[in-house]
Amino acid sequence: MSCWQGIINQYSEFLPVSDKTPVITLLEGNTPLIKAENLAKEIGFKGEIYLKYEGLNPTGSFKDRGMTVAISKAKEKGKEAVICASTGNTSASAAAYAARAGMRAYVLLPKGAVALGKLSQAMIYGAKVLAVKGTFDDALHIVRKIGESYPVEIVNSVNPYRLEGQKTGAYEVCDALEDAPDYHFIPVGNAGNITAYWRGYKDYYKKGKVKKLPKMMGWQAEGAAPIVKGFPIKNPQTVATAIKIGNPYSWKNALKAAQESGGSIGAVSDDEILFAYKLVASCEGVFCEPASAASVAGLVKLTREGFFKNGERVVCTLTGNGLKDPDTAIRVCEEPTDVPPVLEKVVKELGF
Repeated sequence: MSCWQGIINQYSEFLPVSDKTPVITLLEGNTPLIKAENLAKEIGFKGEIYLKYEGLNPTGSFKDRGMTVAISKAKEKGKEAVICASTGNTSASAAAYAARAGMRAYVLLPKGAVALGKLSQAMIYGAKVLAVKGTFDDALHIVRKIGESYPVEIVNSVNPYRLEGQKTGAYEVCDALEDAPDYHFIPVGNAGNITAYWRGYKDYYKKGKVKKLPKMMGWQAEGAAPIVKGFPIKNPQTVATAIKIGNPYSWKNALKAAQESGGSIGAVSDDEILFAYKLVASCEGVFCEPASAASVAGLVKLTREGFFKNGERVVCTLTGNGLKDPDTAIRVCEEPTDVPPVLEKVVKELGF
């Protein structure tokens, strides 16, 4: 019986690891690629839509792919502690993998800007959490300074091993489809994931494992769209907290990925994000966090604009699990109706 052993063991030929690398894994990866036929019908898309649901990684987001490699390499170098700035998902992942490795984890979060589900993860995994009275970019600046002067490994996407792990998502898409899709839609915050996926697709293309490359279509929230606007945003604002970043570290590489692939990076409003967020859940039974829905929001937007021909195959990455941010789900949905424990009353309320 052959069981899944995590992305390092599965894709070691494409990763910067050796026999000397201690593999720190929570068996991340191998997430489902869900064909979204109901969604396609609902929005009038005349092709195939697939949802790469990264919310089923061990800590509930795509960050686990990069973290298994980053923590494994930190362990190989003899580091005893790691540090990161985070809007939530990176902190959860870093804390979990550090715990797995027997290492200390330090986390800097922008105060009041992290969903409770993510904050709770970082705390329960045992990280030392500091709430910075500023933005994510402020927190990352401090983390980078600490990394230069103290014996601690930075595990943000400034760490090159993070993107190496994250690119395995592209491998899994190709393995499942037996080729690359025509388009890959993906949320853009710190811009590492679009960079990583493009790298992964190119790896497979060079190896002859796929016959084509997809167009990379990145999507930012309008209130946090520095790449689209062409300049850093000092105080980004969006309901999609995971992509609430005003000065992305991988800005240049993200633009390069979009341009090289023949794709683009665009922006969607919070209303469009929340519409897509509810639509994916109600049409397909897939609960993602708001930032994840930026990819679907972009697909809905372009479909309505008549961008597509017929028959394209599109993959949308859903970067995180909806349980990361349950408060938003409750806020945008209709509250439960109170009824007495009386059969007739319940039946009437249900409309039978």
